[in-house]
Amino acid sequence: MDLTPFRPRLARLASLGLAGVVVVATVVLVVLMPGLTSLDVASFALFALAIVWFCWRQASVAAVPDENGITVRNLLVTTRLTWAQVVAVRFGDSPWVQLDLADGDTLAVMGIQRADGERAQAEARRLSTLVAARTRTDRDD
Repeated sequence: MDLTPFRPRLARLASLGLAGVVVVATVVLVVLMPGLTSLDVASFALFALAIVWFCWRQASVAAVPDENGITVRNLLVTTRLTWAQVVAVRFGDSPWVQLDLADGDTLAVMGIQRADGERAQAEARRLSTLVAARTRTDRDD
């Protein structure tokens, strides 16, 4: 069974591209604006750093499966699940895949995003197949 991590494509490219634009724009602003104090430069740098960090977090969302379960890294929270905790995989109307969990909760998997089109659909099917194969029991109802 394919245990390749699930990662979005378009969101990753857009986030990394935006981070690059922010870095270049910040450097250009700091160099071209006359009369900036060191506090001004530090403020620009900190603001740019905050934007770049957010973009990096968005670019690094993923769902990493292994033999025992799956680690879902979303924008702010990383969650580790065993295969037995995952009841179902669905896309629904959400922009990303949702996992239905045994305790009644749902968990978004931002690593599979609808914006990736047919690739996202294929990845959702792959995750669903992976869950079904890993949670099979003698009485598979």
